Amino acid sequence: MTEIAATIARDLLSIQAVTLRPNAPFTWASGIHSPIYTDNRLTISYPQVRQHIAAGIAAIIKRDYPDTQVIAGVATAGIPHAAWVAQLLDLPLIYVRSKPKDHGAGRQIEGVLKAGEKVVMLDDLISTGGSVLQAAKAVQAEGGDILAVGSIFSYGLGAATTNFEAAKLPLFSLSNYTTLIKVAREKGDINDAELASLHTWRKDPQHWDPKQ
Repeated sequence: MTEIAATIARDLLSIQAVTLRPNAPFTWASGIHSPIYTDNRLTISYPQVRQHIAAGIAAIIKRDYPDTQVIAGVATAGIPHAAWVAQLLDLPLIYVRSKPKDHGAGRQIEGVLKAGEKVVMLDDLISTGGSVLQAAKAVQAEGGDILAVGSIFSYGLGAATTNFEAAKLPLFSLSNYTTLIKVAREKGDINDAELASLHTWRKDPQHWDPKQ
């Protein structure tokens, strides 16, 4: 557990951007029962939290992807954080819609992206990675060279690992599910039985039974 991962986990819990409810699970659109609900859009309303996020992502990009030429935000939740990171790094910003506009020039990418430019894409949350990888295809179709995809938080699901490996794209997240539930236990937000159930869910979300 790195210092920044723990800081972001505490931030997300403190502003209730993440809710842990293993005994009364949420149901995702996919039908999966989940003990966690994440709404990282809340982070934009907390200056200190968003500063932690921007500084943390900028530091990773400087260290691991120093050749980055463009920061891309994935619509909609990734856009504000991408803008703050781009400002810190003094780099151009673009953003990517989920699909092309159905009017005007029909653009899916807003801003200036030149063929061959090296891009780091940012989103707020990675579950399976499906939506951000679709956005990545749009950037690649315009000639962008994606160095990595980054996020504020990742569930650390095996499906995401598989999908990013298939796309041959590196993935990084400031914080992750394992760190967050450890921090939650340290804070006393969950007990040992709930912690065990949360670990079980991440290993096999499709077959998780909250009653076990």
